[in-house]
Amino acid sequence: MTESKRPRIPRGLKQDGAAIWSYGFRPFFLGGAMWAVAAMALWIAALAHGLPLGGGFGAPLWHAHEMVFGFAPAVLAGFLLTAIPNWTGSLPVAGTPLIALFGLWLSGRIAMAAAGLTGLTFASALDALFLPVFLWICAREIIRGRKWNDLKVLAGVLAIALGNIGFHLAVATGGDLGLWVRGAVAGYVVLVTIIGGRIIPSFTRNWLNQRGLGPMPVAYNRFDMAVIAVSALTLAAWVFRPDAPLIAPAALIAGGLNAVRLLRWRGAAVRAEWLLLVLHLAYAFVPLGFFAIALAILRLIQPVSALHVLTVGVIATMMLAVMTRATRGHTGRPLTASRLTVLSYLCLFAAALARPLADIGNSPRLIEASGALWILGFTLFVVEYGPMLLRTRRQPRGLAA
Repeated sequence: MTESKRPRIPRGLKQDGAAIWSYGFRPFFLGGAMWAVAAMALWIAALAHGLPLGGGFGAPLWHAHEMVFGFAPAVLAGFLLTAIPNWTGSLPVAGTPLIALFGLWLSGRIAMAAAGLTGLTFASALDALFLPVFLWICAREIIRGRKWNDLKVLAGVLAIALGNIGFHLAVATGGDLGLWVRGAVAGYVVLVTIIGGRIIPSFTRNWLNQRGLGPMPVAYNRFDMAVIAVSALTLAAWVFRPDAPLIAPAALIAGGLNAVRLLRWRGAAVRAEWLLLVLHLAYAFVPLGFFAIALAILRLIQPVSALHVLTVGVIATMMLAVMTRATRGHTGRPLTASRLTVLSYLCLFAAALARPLADIGNSPRLIEASGALWILGFTLFVVEYGPMLLRTRRQPRGLAA
């Protein structure tokens, strides 16, 4: 399809009503970041002062749930509700449907926090609704747009949705909670390998081309397909048998392949622009995460340390990177990182490194420091990007699908 015939999707189509309901990234990025701050602050208060959280879930389970199934799905929703219209040429979810979807996510957060009042059954049932509804919306748009190649993205969303449902069932029946948390985390990491492999080399190529620099990142090919397949299979095995000895060499291979893949994208060439460099740095936690899985199986580090490399390292840092870039791009701001943005990145990278170290050293102080860095990183995002998300864009324009 030629450039002139490509459908063009005006960003922020809905002009009546509040700007925040004009596109999915606006409420979900802002809501997700605010919840990242609030949920972590509550968790630190529970550690330091015994603040009761989550009713019958208990503070540790509430914390694990709200990081994996509360904060992260909001950012994922903001990204996909914005990206899928660009992939398919469809109109974005906006206005009343977007308000309803965001309200469903927010009601889950309230119910989980107030589970002591509402009861476990009600809180679990309400919380479990958001991800299946979101998955249905994504599937509907991709199928309508006949973008069959993009259906693989839904596999990751499905893994997260099933993980959340399984988590609640395990709480009710005394089942293996770790299985469902690992399943959801694996879903996020696979999404990073798929979507990251699409946007990171593409953005890098555009930046280098605009400045007449070369060589360009290696184009997506069979090597990338093989890396994604090996990564997904290794993660699937880890989900079900996290201590199986044979997974250690598989994880080392997957980590090595992802490291080579990252090098092919020429991240060092874009070190002058943090808004782009951060995507490469965030993806670097993917091979680190696989190496951590191998080390945990070899009993050189604790399994929870490996899990935190994946959750704080891969998931959270990539989400912050995507939120800052997408917000600037979709609100008409220059695609360059401010000092405040760079500081938010550094805070989260420090948190991602400190959290596994806290597990290794069994240091409550380091856990609190990691949590404080997390809070500061997302607070800086809310302070700088909140006004952008709440206001109308500067100059409406179209975007080629």
